[in-house]
Amino acid sequence: MAFTGNYTCNSFKQQLFEGDFDFSATTTQTFKIALYTNDATLDQTTTAYTTTGEVVATGYTAGGGLITPSLATDSSTGVTYVDFSNASWSGAFTARGALIYRVTTGNPAICVLDFGSDKTSTTTFQVEFPPNTSTTSLIRLS
Repeated sequence: MAFTGNYTCNSFKQQLFEGDFDFSATTTQTFKIALYTNDATLDQTTTAYTTTGEVVATGYTAGGGLITPSLATDSSTGVTYVDFSNASWSGAFTARGALIYRVTTGNPAICVLDFGSDKTSTTTFQVEFPPNTSTTSLIRLS
């Protein structure tokens, strides 16, 4: 089993504090989500997008799909959080997990998503992110 959980990548944590990522509404940075089969080996040590184990199917393009970040701060708790737009692909295929990454030199990894089991679509495959709140968003800093 290649996927063992959801992870914020260690390299992303370092690069975040180095100022390499911008999730603001005015960002010129581009973000993607790539889908993977259970043949992929992705975890907290993943440093960059890889094609190894990526879904190969009609309707899915290597590299995945574009997603748009949304950055906010909860003034009552002081928690800053990032959400992403949902992503979808037309086609029938199976994916076990995903990698969110920034499109730039080296395609640095942000986080690994484990779907918990293989997920199969018959017409449209959609990744729906949790609600954009200080307690449910994928990336939170308090």
